[in-house]
Amino acid sequence: MRDVLDVVAGWVGAGRRVAVATVVRTWESAPRPAGAALAVAEGGEVAGSVSGGCVEAAVHELACAVLADGEPRRARYGVSDDDALAAGLTCGGVLEVFVALAAAPVVEQLSAAVDERRHVALVTALTGPGTRQLLVDPVHRSGSLGSARLDDAVTDDVRGLLAAGTSGVLRVGADGGRRPDDLEVFVEVLAPAPRLVVFGAIDFAAAVARIGGFLGFHVTVCDARPVFTTRLRFPDVDELVVDWPHRYLARTSVDADTALCVLTHDPKFDVPLLEVALRGPAGYVGVMGSRRTHADRLERLRAAGLTEQELSRLRSPVGLDLGARTPEETAVSIAAEIVAARWGGTGRPLRTLRGRIHHDPFTTVVSGVGDLAPAAGPR
Repeated sequence: MRDVLDVVAGWVGAGRRVAVATVVRTWESAPRPAGAALAVAEGGEVAGSVSGGCVEAAVHELACAVLADGEPRRARYGVSDDDALAAGLTCGGVLEVFVALAAAPVVEQLSAAVDERRHVALVTALTGPGTRQLLVDPVHRSGSLGSARLDDAVTDDVRGLLAAGTSGVLRVGADGGRRPDDLEVFVEVLAPAPRLVVFGAIDFAAAVARIGGFLGFHVTVCDARPVFTTRLRFPDVDELVVDWPHRYLARTSVDADTALCVLTHDPKFDVPLLEVALRGPAGYVGVMGSRRTHADRLERLRAAGLTEQELSRLRSPVGLDLGARTPEETAVSIAAEIVAARWGGTGRPLRTLRGRIHHDPFTTVVSGVGDLAPAAGPR
């Protein structure tokens, strides 16, 4: 839903009916993870994707049927061995989708949560009559799955998934009990966009900021020099900050999903900044510079008291070996390393590797309230 939320909010705000198809489970090498969505508005307009193209036409047809009669539907798509004309996934995987009409109050509340960078979970009943949805954040909830007892029971587990940042299927008794055979609900966790903070308002920073925005990061550029830190040079970033980098980093929100790119090329900026960065929770800390610059920087950081374990987190020289020369090519190199670090990729050519192409998505199935089960689907 996150991928299509802005478009769906615009359609719903204009008074149009919208059907949203959401991937609720995947098996093997499915091209999109659980939570991927395709939205279809009255008139046939489409936004988003559930399969990267393999079964979009079939899902579009299903969504049009939901628009026609308002009844939600489920469907499973996989390798089509028996019927050459049937919709199937060329990647060899299997995915299950749930299609239902978008409810204006739910869309409005989700949009508000995303705009305010709040964590929220959208809980959708996959079985039973109609479309029943519950919105849960760490403190509040709205909507209902059918009864207060069921809502109470599901909310406890949903908040656990919300804290872990994990989406998945929850199986519960229809009355909120622990029988796993009555009701299935899909819990989609919508977390704030991960942060990319770029230090140093240089031409390389502009390219890194552009590709960061393209990848869905909330992008901040920070530099102590106001003459370079301008909207003219960085028109599309989410935030421009004029401050000493280490001072800004010490006061801003950073977590394991945050990527820090230090492109300042100046020890008086780099060293104080890296003292804060390498002692904080950021999941990625990359620094531009030559190997000689890197060696000098390490000595300065050791002198400042950083340990070898802290220094081992530093990615310098920053980026993967792509032979990059231009700012744009260098930005691709840096972005590739960030993506690999975030999802556990190797950075090696896929043709040299064996096994599954897609890494396991962070989804689970919960069998009965409170009991975690293995991830959905066969391996």
